[in-house]
Amino acid sequence: MDTQEIKKDFPILENRKIAYLDSGATSQKPIQVINAIEEFYKKCNANPHRGAYSLSIEATEAYESTRNKVAKFINAKHAEEIIFSKNATESLNLIAYSYGMDKLKKGDEAVLSIMEHHSNLVPWQKVAKVTGSSLNYMYINKDFELTDEEIENKITSKTKIVGITHVSNVLGTINNVKKIIKYAHKMGAVVVVDASQSIPHMKIDVQDLDADFLVFSGHKMLAPLGIGVLYGKKELLNNMTPFLMGGDMIEYVYEQDTTFAPLPNKFEAGTQNVEGVVGLGAAIDYIENIGYENIQKMEQEVLDYAKQELSKLDYLTLYMTPNKQNHSSVISFNIKGVHPHDVASILDGEGVCVRSGNHCAQPLMRFLGIDSTCRASFYFYNTKEDVDKLVNALNKAYSMFKKYIKLS
Repeated sequence: MDTQEIKKDFPILENRKIAYLDSGATSQKPIQVINAIEEFYKKCNANPHRGAYSLSIEATEAYESTRNKVAKFINAKHAEEIIFSKNATESLNLIAYSYGMDKLKKGDEAVLSIMEHHSNLVPWQKVAKVTGSSLNYMYINKDFELTDEEIENKITSKTKIVGITHVSNVLGTINNVKKIIKYAHKMGAVVVVDASQSIPHMKIDVQDLDADFLVFSGHKMLAPLGIGVLYGKKELLNNMTPFLMGGDMIEYVYEQDTTFAPLPNKFEAGTQNVEGVVGLGAAIDYIENIGYENIQKMEQEVLDYAKQELSKLDYLTLYMTPNKQNHSSVISFNIKGVHPHDVASILDGEGVCVRSGNHCAQPLMRFLGIDSTCRASFYFYNTKEDVDKLVNALNKAYSMFKKYIKLS
């Protein structure tokens, strides 16, 4: 497939002459997703699950058909195992409060990787403090990977929860979540997989992984902002208390007591982001139309070129595993002696969009001995020309700071 042709599906990439290298923060949206949202508001805008009239029924069908589509997309066993949320962060908080608070107790342990995004770390800090349980970490080696030894040393019979990012949003490291899940289950632990950075780029099969919980945000995979997914095994979700209370998640309400609706409604209080759900369905259609195999082929070609060209810049420090098979589409880097925010600002002046900062991963940054990095994150609509723009902009940034670096 031709990347230049695909790029025409993305209005922002057509209307603005930029090299957009921040898809790890949020992807751009194809016209097919934008049109699906517009069509929903034009033709069937109503509150789902609330009305007996045809418009509300159509809105309900649009909402629930996407739930079925998501279940099929990740190969969930049951559609009711798919819970719609605001984003991966809300999904992770739901797990922490509805499962972690009830299940963990003093003497138990939760184990996370040091690579976790704050949203899969801060909630577990809260759970540990409230329940008296312990929070332990699996640390990475010099190649920015988790070794089998580290996994087996940290996940023990005391471990009740393991939180693991499928792909690091800073390092691009692809963790072997299937192996981690298998070992954690052997030790009696439940595993929470953050797939936010993986599902845009690779096929996920929750049954094959045997994941207990898996979360992702739609906006990183072509869908609108404000829509997320929580997958959970049915038997776990059925035994969890609701995270949010309100309309549409109840069965009966009395003055002093309430019974809750069955899955998935139990975890979807209030009016939902139906336009986001419709957009997510359109995004899934778009991805499946291209195919993950083609997506990976297009990405790998550009990523290989980016690694090759960035490696030539001796003033750069690159933070990524040398193992090609274990690396996804994120490259973090710094110009030695220059603050990442300054670099990113100069790149922006050249029409190159990268993220700078700690990427909501301060414990990882601290472990690496740095405060922040620049991050270029690629998607299948990126081209080698985007990489050339990045390299030229970096050369300009370095030339501006070179004399100051020598003096320091």
